[in-house]
Amino acid sequence: MRASATTETYQTLDIKPAAPWRVFGIKVESAYRLEVFFMDGSSGWVDLGLWLRSKRIDGSIFEPLRGEDFFRRAEVALGAITWPNGADLPPDVIYDAIRLGGIWQPT
Repeated sequence: MRASATTETYQTLDIKPAAPWRVFGIKVESAYRLEVFFMDGSSGWVDLGLWLRSKRIDGSIFEPLRGEDFFRRAEVALGAITWPNGADLPPDVIYDAIRLGGIWQPT
């Protein structure tokens, strides 16, 4: 039996880098303050202190973040800052604010 010759063709995938505003790392600096690192190499600060002390978050998914131990449980999931109760922050909004002034402080 004769082996047949086959030709295989390989194509490279057109993979684009992840969105620059995706978070890839965080460091909890103090109560209610995070250092945030983005996919494009930029970094800055998220300061949630005033916002978490406001009455605006009473009864919301963000209220547990007032507890410093719970706040320190922040992690990165799918490019966003999240907490175990499902609370998360908008990485694109944070990115834009940090690119403008180095810090994001929600009101």
